[in-house]
Amino acid sequence: MTTPAQLTLGASVLRLLGRIVVPLIAVVASLFLPTAPVRADTPVVGSSARVPVVFVHGYNADPGVWGGLRADFEADGYTDGELFSFGYDTHRSVNEVLAGELAAYVEEVKRRTGAARVDLVAHSFGSLLTRWYVKFDAAGQSSVAHWISLAGPNHGTSTAWACALWDQACRDMTPGSYVQKKLAEGDETPGAVRYATWWSNCDEVVNPDGSVPLAGAVNNGAGCLDHNALLGDDAVSQGVRAFLRS
Repeated sequence: MTTPAQLTLGASVLRLLGRIVVPLIAVVASLFLPTAPVRADTPVVGSSARVPVVFVHGYNADPGVWGGLRADFEADGYTDGELFSFGYDTHRSVNEVLAGELAAYVEEVKRRTGAARVDLVAHSFGSLLTRWYVKFDAAGQSSVAHWISLAGPNHGTSTAWACALWDQACRDMTPGSYVQKKLAEGDETPGAVRYATWWSNCDEVVNPDGSVPLAGAVNNGAGCLDHNALLGDDAVSQGVRAFLRS
């Protein structure tokens, strides 16, 4: 006859085995599960068939904004190892912090893909830090084949005054800021890089609309689109992809 003490002991042993065996089974099973795919924004070792594209999002955004455009690139035959999304803290300084972080990211993309240059596609505030990198970084012009700005406040936007009091990135976007003055000095589109912009005459964020185009760039009117609508517009997407093939 089994005593209460024996039952208690048996239950304790079962609980102990459960704590040991169940996790062990989980570990062993994980060895046979398929590995997760490499993220599209993670540089992949190898040689790229095309020039890798680095997407740079705008203020208060993240790499997720590029979903639609990236899908269009993939439909054109680009692989995950040729498309990258640079993520960053959009409240930091263009010249003191962000351009340097982008430079390091571009070098990593080049190292991992084997490519000599990348194409940069920027939206809004991302246009400023990519321009600073191309213009002032020692390797910027030699590392970039094409530079594209979608709705970039390339000559400043009055809208940024609304947050300039407490936010460095907003101060960088204001007309006449240190960043704006330095980027406007001399050649706005230096080097052998091919430059293009897309702007909207209904942009509620970049004011005036004429802030976007740059001297020496291929400047494209996108029609009446909201600031963020340029990210998902079919005509803009087609134009961007065609420009990168030029």
